[in-house]
Amino acid sequence: MKQKCAAIYSSLLFLTLCLAPPHASSQVFKCVDANGKVTYSNDNGSGKGCKPLSNEQSVSTISMRASLPPAAFPRVSDEAQRERDKTRRQVLEKELDDEQLKLEDARNKLTEQEAIRLGDEKNFQRVLDRLQPYKDAVAQRERNIEALNQELSRLR
Repeated sequence: MKQKCAAIYSSLLFLTLCLAPPHASSQVFKCVDANGKVTYSNDNGSGKGCKPLSNEQSVSTISMRASLPPAAFPRVSDEAQRERDKTRRQVLEKELDDEQLKLEDARNKLTEQEAIRLGDEKNFQRVLDRLQPYKDAVAQRERNIEALNQELSRLR
């Protein structure tokens, strides 16, 4: 029995390897426009003067963000930053107050639903299924409040 299973397994493995598509690789083109600007693309139709690069040649990418010097970023005065932080704190505190009200409402709805027993819920799993959305709503509000408190604690 084991030999038969092993033979079937090896046959399936061989068949899978034979039917697998060949490794796909994309072609990279070096394109030079009329002004002499060089760009690299995987699309040959991106401009005239495109020549395929050798597949053996390695291609790397450099993020534009990494190439910008720190001095190129705009500076904000301390007073402007304090004002932004103050506004942000006010917005977060308002959101926190709203979430606490919504949490209280969600808990009240859950409590109401827990007190209700419908006639077709002789199976306790049906009760749990009916209550689950209310429990999820309470849990979501609690996570929101926790995230807002963390965000507020990070402010200066």
